[in-house]
Amino acid sequence: MRIIVDTNIVFSAILNSSSRIGKILLNSKGHFQFYSCDYLRTEIQRHRSKLLKLTKLTEGNLTELEGLVTHNITFIDERLLTQELLMKTEMFLKSIDPNDTPFVALTKHLDGRLWTGDMQLYNGLKLKRFKDIILTAELSLLLDDLERN
Repeated sequence: MRIIVDTNIVFSAILNSSSRIGKILLNSKGHFQFYSCDYLRTEIQRHRSKLLKLTKLTEGNLTELEGLVTHNITFIDERLLTQELLMKTEMFLKSIDPNDTPFVALTKHLDGRLWTGDMQLYNGLKLKRFKDIILTAELSLLLDDLERN
């Protein structure tokens, strides 16, 4: 299953790599294929000072942790997505959060499921009948089922 990872998921894993989110990202490679857009890397860099402050890690240790958390994620340059897809997705997200356009467009492009912890995005997409979205609890249950079988 293709899982598109959004920014808040990676931030959560960086802030607590032993959390359920961290465990899913680090230990479920055989069950899920993780993807994200290059924009996620930009977001990490933009919020780097905040991450350093919250984690209380050194610059080097934070870089190492970021590498560990993102190791199983395949990054896709969103410029490879068609302008038509990006524009349609941006219009679709206009009333929710257009900043999530790259993640939702990539989800559509890869025919995957968007993994988010952003409840405003999740609820907004559900209201618009977008079904290709999953929360951590749902993904964790799915992983448990896959590991049992």
